[in-house]
Amino acid sequence: MSNSLCRWGILSTANIGRKNWRAITLSGNGVVQAVSSRSEAKAKTYIDECMAEVPLPVAPQAFGSHQELLESDQIDAVYIPLPTGLRKEWVLAAAKAGKHVLIEKPVADTLQDAIEMRDACKQAGVQFMDGVMFDHSKRISEVANQLEGGSIGTLRRIQAHFSFNGDDEFQQDNIRTDMVLEKHGCLGDLGWYCIRFILWASAFRDPVRVSARTVTKLQRPGSDDWVPGQFAAEFEYEDGLTAGFFCSFMTANQQLASVSGTDGYLTLDDYVLPLFDSKLDWQIHRHDLQIDNCTWNFLRRSEPFYTDEFHGAHGNAQEVNMMRAFADIVCSGQLNDELADRAIKTQRLLDACRLSDSNGGAFIALDSVG
Repeated sequence: MSNSLCRWGILSTANIGRKNWRAITLSGNGVVQAVSSRSEAKAKTYIDECMAEVPLPVAPQAFGSHQELLESDQIDAVYIPLPTGLRKEWVLAAAKAGKHVLIEKPVADTLQDAIEMRDACKQAGVQFMDGVMFDHSKRISEVANQLEGGSIGTLRRIQAHFSFNGDDEFQQDNIRTDMVLEKHGCLGDLGWYCIRFILWASAFRDPVRVSARTVTKLQRPGSDDWVPGQFAAEFEYEDGLTAGFFCSFMTANQQLASVSGTDGYLTLDDYVLPLFDSKLDWQIHRHDLQIDNCTWNFLRRSEPFYTDEFHGAHGNAQEVNMMRAFADIVCSGQLNDELADRAIKTQRLLDACRLSDSNGGAFIALDSVG
């Protein structure tokens, strides 16, 4: 494709698609061309609602099936926010139809499925990428550069936490507690971001071994089995670096991350979804410890860093950047294997966590997974 505008199709009327409708519109190089659902009427209703929130010059076309949308020659790329248990079928269908694929996370139920999806896209000459918004923020790249540049010394510990407290209705009715549709529960929905942050902070290195366990189980009525409602994991690296994360559907909203080194530590209060009324910032802290016999004198230096990529973008800059970056790939025809492989690295660690959990939290070697 050599056009300057990427024509998007959205497979599903999931609510998460609404913010990406906005992001596509703000991207400057993309347009929502169509939406598909199980019925044309449902797709039309969704389009009308999105148009009321973020108007487009021309209303997208409504399709009564995903396959119809994929067969349209008016679509270049598809965004797939379908439940995880349904995604593989439609990623493979999209690749077969020659459509570039942006998929929500987690990308698959298993690593094997994720690899099959990525490879099908590569063979078809289309981009495969997961929808981790902060991958495309200026902040995460700057944080990674700071760490790689030794701003806090040798890395010793990475810690991530992402949680929100779902009410009784959430635990009873939301698909994220349904074993068939979202088998990884909070690990897939929230832990995916924790794992990705750890990958960024460690320069995308793989740990040597992984230990993980489900802290609390949740089960949607009618579902065949439970899913993780609270989950904790620990990673160990060859050079002594360790990392850990906690994610939960039952703990107050937190999205905290910290990276500790020999000379200081770096913290982020909102690493997944930057707070609307805050600047994009992080803090580097250095506490100089001076020992004079039994006297401990702490000298604290805090170095804030700021970017203002959110200003003027209604708090959606990283989503906009994601859509713009993906459309650039589509329009240029230059596929980015690294972006596709990030999803595979994240899925492998997720699978390792589930394998450890099934073995009572025992440490397992990562090279035994996949």
